[in-house]
Amino acid sequence: MTGGGDMTGGTTAALRAAVERYWAAAEGRQWDAFAATLADEVVYELPQTRERILGKERYLRFNEEYPGDWHVRVKRIVTDAEGRQAAARTEVTVAGEEPQELDAIHFFTFDEQGLIVGVTDFWPESYEPPAGREHLVERY
Repeated sequence: MTGGGDMTGGTTAALRAAVERYWAAAEGRQWDAFAATLADEVVYELPQTRERILGKERYLRFNEEYPGDWHVRVKRIVTDAEGRQAAARTEVTVAGEEPQELDAIHFFTFDEQGLIVGVTDFWPESYEPPAGREHLVERY
């Protein structure tokens, strides 16, 4: 079972577990486990920077190459009644000369197999994206 198994009529518990696996893999930098939560055609969007990443390989590289020493802590996960969508509230800490603590909200959409086909992240403020990831994203 690569994702969450067959999610047709997915349960709240199954969606919650899928989001927990996604974040645990990201926090642990376990990129094979992270990739296993994603559908090949996953779409990742960052409305504040107007960036979109199409496909599992690009999204995986985006996360692998993300700069800095960041850590995420999940504060809350909610799911929809249809078993296709979930949202998570996280606190992200970024180490550095001036450490930052950021709250974010993440919306997930799942396919019938329980794999993530869409992720939209909302961060506290609009910002310009850091340089060096132009080869992975398109601006909209």
